[in-house]
Amino acid sequence: MHKPGDVVLGGLFEVHYTSVFHEWTFTSEPQQPICKGYFATCSCLSNRQKFPSFFRTIPSDAFQVNAVIQILKHFGWTWVGLLVTDDDYGFHVAQSFQSDLVQSGVGCLAYLEVLPWDSNSGELQRIVNMIKTSTARVVIVFAHEFHTFRLIEEVVQQNVTGRQWIASEAWATAAVIQAPSFLPYLGGTLGIAIRRGEIPGLMDFLLQIQPDKNVSQFWEHTFKCRFNPADWAEDEGALCTGEEDMRQAETEFLDLSNLRPEYNVYKAVYALTYALDAMLQCEPGKGPFSGNSCATLQTLAPWQLLNYLQKVNFTTPFGDQVSFDENGDALPIYDVMNWMQLPDGIVEVQYVGEVKRSAFRGEELTLDENKIFWNFKSKQPPHSVCSENCPPGTRMARKKGQPVCCFDCILCSDGKISNRTNSRECFSCPEDFWSSPQRDHCIPKKTEFLSYQEPLGICLTSTSLLGTFICAVVLGIFTYHRSTPIVRANNSELSFLLLLSLKLCFLCSLLFIGQPRLWTCQLRHAAFGISFVLCVSCILVKTMVVLAVFKASKPGGGTSLKWFSPTLQRGTVFALTCIQAAVCAVWIASASPVPYKNTQYHNDKIVYECEVGSTLGFTVLLSYIGLLAILSFMLAFLGRNLPDNFNEAKFITFSMLIFCAVWIAFIPAYINSPGKYADAVEVFAILASSFGLLVALFGPKCYIILLRPERNTKKAIMGRGITKS
Repeated sequence: MHKPGDVVLGGLFEVHYTSVFHEWTFTSEPQQPICKGYFATCSCLSNRQKFPSFFRTIPSDAFQVNAVIQILKHFGWTWVGLLVTDDDYGFHVAQSFQSDLVQSGVGCLAYLEVLPWDSNSGELQRIVNMIKTSTARVVIVFAHEFHTFRLIEEVVQQNVTGRQWIASEAWATAAVIQAPSFLPYLGGTLGIAIRRGEIPGLMDFLLQIQPDKNVSQFWEHTFKCRFNPADWAEDEGALCTGEEDMRQAETEFLDLSNLRPEYNVYKAVYALTYALDAMLQCEPGKGPFSGNSCATLQTLAPWQLLNYLQKVNFTTPFGDQVSFDENGDALPIYDVMNWMQLPDGIVEVQYVGEVKRSAFRGEELTLDENKIFWNFKSKQPPHSVCSENCPPGTRMARKKGQPVCCFDCILCSDGKISNRTNSRECFSCPEDFWSSPQRDHCIPKKTEFLSYQEPLGICLTSTSLLGTFICAVVLGIFTYHRSTPIVRANNSELSFLLLLSLKLCFLCSLLFIGQPRLWTCQLRHAAFGISFVLCVSCILVKTMVVLAVFKASKPGGGTSLKWFSPTLQRGTVFALTCIQAAVCAVWIASASPVPYKNTQYHNDKIVYECEVGSTLGFTVLLSYIGLLAILSFMLAFLGRNLPDNFNEAKFITFSMLIFCAVWIAFIPAYINSPGKYADAVEVFAILASSFGLLVALFGPKCYIILLRPERNTKKAIMGRGITKS
């Protein structure tokens, strides 16, 4: 990591290496340094309060941490181990890694261990055993070369395989660790390396080097010769002539294929050059300093150069942009390297991508996955998670006492869903929707109402239409035989009106079938109430007329019929019906029944029903019908012993008994029936009571008209009754 050396730039700024921060320090006055680092990665140096004049061309450790997190995110590795060194380098890395990993939500640490500086084999054994027993398959190592070397020796000793290693830039390309014995364990390692670059003209410059006092030692070492024969301690060797051909030299000095720290030096020098050039281009009176003055080489102060360095922005011939942010950090970029074993057993550290931050596009990770060597039987990236992803339809429930990456997958409760992987909570479906069986999306709730298409609805509809048809047939029979005595007896007009009201009773039951609408909810109870009051009013008046006629047939009772003239009968029926109509009008006007989506019976189902609006209005409506029915029943009961052929009192009594029994049974059945079954109970009560009235009142008459016509005479109707009386 350390590249010490001394360079002089133009005689103005001395450039020397300092061992504390691995930096170049440019000074014209010792007490006011401007620092440019090409190998100083500590994120602490980004603190402008402590280091106001520090610039660097190598990314900080903070970005190196971000680069590793980008790789973890790319491959979905959420459960990893972290090893760091016991120094500021390791401390800042551990701190940054823990905070950034949590903020990014990428994953969490299975363990964090500190590698010892001394050769503490017991501690290393413990750490490697931790790696071996942990379920994390990815191990990240931020350490120096010698720390890593001792660590891998212990890994080999304990035979820890099946791990994906991620190397920091400190050892990602270190040749000392690329030993053949390490490759079975470190093969496939992904590493972060300092950006490799190219320096145009550098090779030509190196080939033109001539021996002088500054490079004499380099020349003697390269060509294994001596300029001074006295320098040979034992056997004499070749003398250096100075004419040796640098092109024929075998030295790493001429290997320019892997310029990494050198490339940062190149960018640092060019940044300084661009800053000096910008300073020299300053026009008097337009400068950035007080009084619009410009700096000169003769009066240049470090803080003045600082101003120009902060504004440097250029692109190298290799295509990398160089500029500094407010903390003195250049736009960071790292190469991603992969350790691959060649057929001859040699390790090749190959370039497979890069991580960089641009001024406009933010952080970017580019990988050529086809080139990556994976040291696993599957030849695929490993799977390293604490808990498997929670599929849609479930939510994550963190395991108590464990990191956030360790969780259970809990199925969403009824009515709630999660439509993405690893959802932290389930969301309720909208009002008219319910969760699917998989709990991964909302579906419309099933709807329930007494439908015309279902068997129950079809049965009730058919019964209603049958009752209406029978009423029409009876009405036709009575119309055809309207001049016969049995039809004319006891006010035939009331009989026709009663048949019409029964027809309306049958038809009003259809309003209770089908999806409730506002108009059907308002009309169903009003039509039901008015139709039945009309029906029961006709029966009540007919009962009163029967009693009056029988009373008038006795000596001295003729005056009783004057109160039951046809006009008065019609008026009575009309008045009684108008009372019910008024009750319905007030009810609808004050608290109208409305359609209601009831979800109390079933969470996953909408039961459409009509909300009565006013319970008092509904109670008054039923009570009024019940009052008239009970009154009719009592009057008919009083006349039950009248002569059989004279009146229909016993049939009215029987019909009212059926009517009252049906509606008394209706009340508890209606209250205890949920949803559509409440409507079905009400329809059944309407149909049952209507059929009871129709059969009891008109059955005997139709029997006489159609099957016993000889009894359809005035004499047959009145004679027996008079004899008995």
